[in-house]
Amino acid sequence: MPWLIKKIVSFLSVYYAHMLEYRAEIFFWVLSGSLPIILMGVWIKAAQGENFSLTSVEFARYFFCVFQVRQFTNVWVIWDFEKEVIEGKLSFKLLHPVDPGWYHVARHIAEKMTRFPIAILITLLFFGLYPQAVWIPELNNIILGVIAIVLSFTLRFIIQYTLAMFCFWIERATAIQQFWFLFDIFLSGITAPLDVFPPGIKELVLLTPFPYTVYFPASLFINRSVNVTLSFIIMLTWIILFFMLNRWLWKKGLKQYSGMGA
Repeated sequence: MPWLIKKIVSFLSVYYAHMLEYRAEIFFWVLSGSLPIILMGVWIKAAQGENFSLTSVEFARYFFCVFQVRQFTNVWVIWDFEKEVIEGKLSFKLLHPVDPGWYHVARHIAEKMTRFPIAILITLLFFGLYPQAVWIPELNNIILGVIAIVLSFTLRFIIQYTLAMFCFWIERATAIQQFWFLFDIFLSGITAPLDVFPPGIKELVLLTPFPYTVYFPASLFINRSVNVTLSFIIMLTWIILFFMLNRWLWKKGLKQYSGMGA
C-alpha cells in the first residue's frame, strides 16, 4: 500500500507542477465554460413570468452550481489519446508498467487542483454581484454533492475514454465525441434543469448517463429534492458498463494498433 500511495503522490505532483506552468491558460479555460452563466440570465428573465417550478433566485443558484460542477468534471482525454495514437506516442507508454490511462487520470486531477482557487474567487465574485442568491447548502447535501462530483467526473472520464478507444480504427474519434456532446449539452442539465422538462421525458432522461454529470450534483447543492439512492445506483451502473466496454475495446484496439506496425 505505501508504494501505491507513493506512486499516486508522484503522479499528481508531477502533473500539478506541469499544470501550474499553464495557470494563465487554465484561467481562460475556466472562462470558456461560462455558457451556464449566460443561460442563467435567460432563465432568470423567463422565470419572472412564474411559469416554472423554480424561482429566479433558484435558477441563479442552479446555473451557478452547474458552472462550478463543470469546472471539476470537464474531460478532454479523447483529444490527448487521439494524438498519442496518431503520432505513435502511445507506443512508449505501453512500455511502462502502468496502464496509460492513469497518466490521463493524474493529469485531469492535477488540472482540477489548479482550478480550485479560481473556483473560490468566482464564488466570491458571484455572491458579491448577486447577494440575494446567497444560500448555505445542507451539510448532508454538501457531502453527497462532493461524492456526486467525484462520481460524475469518473463517469464522464470513462465515457470519453471509451469513445477514445475508437482511435484504433478511425482517424478522428473526436468526431464521435462531438456527436455525443449534442446529446450531453441538452440532456445533462447544462442548458436547462430537468425540472422544466415534461414529466415523462424527464423520467426517461434520468435513465441515461447524461443527467448525472451535471444536473444531479447541482441539484444536491441547491437542496432540490432528488432520489439520491436511485441516482447513485444508476451512476455506478453506467460507470461499470462503460468500464467493461472500455477494457474490451482496449484489448481489441491494442491488437489493431500492433497490427499497424506500432
